[in-house]
Amino acid sequence: MQLTHARQFARDSERRSHADARHDRIFRRLLKFCALLVLVALLGAALSTLWGGREVLFGQGLHFLTSDAWNPVKDDYGALAPIFGTVVTSLIAIVLSVPVSFGVAMFLTEIAPNWMRGPVSSAIELLAGIPSIIYGMWGLFVFVPFMSGIEPVLSDTLGKIPLIGRLFQGPPIGLGLLTAGIVLAVMILPFITSVMREVFQTVPTRLKESAYALGSTRWEVLWDIVLPYTRSAVIGGIILGLGRALGETMAVTFVLGNSYNITSSLLMPGTSISSSIANEFNEAVGLHRSALIALGFLLFVVTFIVLLIARLMLRQLAKREGK
Repeated sequence: MQLTHARQFARDSERRSHADARHDRIFRRLLKFCALLVLVALLGAALSTLWGGREVLFGQGLHFLTSDAWNPVKDDYGALAPIFGTVVTSLIAIVLSVPVSFGVAMFLTEIAPNWMRGPVSSAIELLAGIPSIIYGMWGLFVFVPFMSGIEPVLSDTLGKIPLIGRLFQGPPIGLGLLTAGIVLAVMILPFITSVMREVFQTVPTRLKESAYALGSTRWEVLWDIVLPYTRSAVIGGIILGLGRALGETMAVTFVLGNSYNITSSLLMPGTSISSSIANEFNEAVGLHRSALIALGFLLFVVTFIVLLIARLMLRQLAKREGK
């Protein structure tokens, strides 16, 4: 009897093992399918934009990439001005938002009293959920008039400084690269702050308390303990915000000015890849539409280059930490 029960138990165990192995294979294949589906969708979007813009990309070649002309009447198109505007406004947004995000995240995790952390964190999350068109309307009706009053002051002060003076010289119209960059900074600030706050909370409390016990100041703990411990995640949050800034459409369209001129002044109007597509795609036909779709493909390329640089930076940081 005992032998029979043992054999039955062995057969049941073997059946369960086979079933578990089968379920594991199914689950593994399902996850692989989901991962491949994302890659296929990304590749399909990139190839579709490449195919849609083939008339300009393959017909004009380097002229499309190096020219700042944009004349639908003569079918003369260049992507340099939209690329320039996209990169400049995104860099302004990152330069302005990263220090503020870092300070807010540090304040919420290390300095703020407990009764303040919840409301401020909720407010940041609410800011992250506001649609971009609301930021654009706020920028156009509120911030642009404000900037039109501030820009003369910038021209009279910063505009007279050697080397950087040309960046702040221009007519006080409110619309321009600087205005768009500041609006983008306000948009991406909640995203970067949320990521930084979450990763700062992962630092072990004992590690910080040990540093305090050895006589470290609060700044030394933040700079020498918290930031190195979360460096990779912080860079990832910054790149997430940069990706949002590069692809933003409506908020930039409202305040950028839609001018295809490349200028050294941040106060002058400009354009970006996404705003150019949003403004003109509805009326575009023929080669004009092909040029706009080609701009979409170039936005893929610019974003890919930025992410590639971020990956290389993270790899270098990982190698240094390994040493």
